[in-house]
Amino acid sequence: MAAHGLKREGFSKAERLRRRKEFERVYQQGRRLRLPYLKLVLAPNELGLRRIGLSVSRRFGKAVRRNRAKRILREIFRRHKDIFPAAHDVIFIPRPDLLEKRQEDIVRDLEEILENYEKDRLDPR
Repeated sequence: MAAHGLKREGFSKAERLRRRKEFERVYQQGRRLRLPYLKLVLAPNELGLRRIGLSVSRRFGKAVRRNRAKRILREIFRRHKDIFPAAHDVIFIPRPDLLEKRQEDIVRDLEEILENYEKDRLDPR
């Protein structure tokens, strides 16, 4: 049980995109963001939750590499939920060079790109 006052870092099933229709909706309605080693697709949802989806193709590498990338991205999402926009679905599409990056660097890059996304979303000009 978590100590009083500590941030909850769990990762429930409700915080995952699981159905094909959910992924298709995000791909169709979402906004795409790019880092050199990672693509993101973000779309608002009606649930009020931040949800994550992972799309790692076989071109990424063998199963061990694909699973490692998914573990890294799930862990980043779990520990840094607050950097992701509230009530949004996020799909991560990693590139193979993601595995060469340190988690701290990935988080820093995500903070920057998501901050810009929030600014654009709130002030579309």
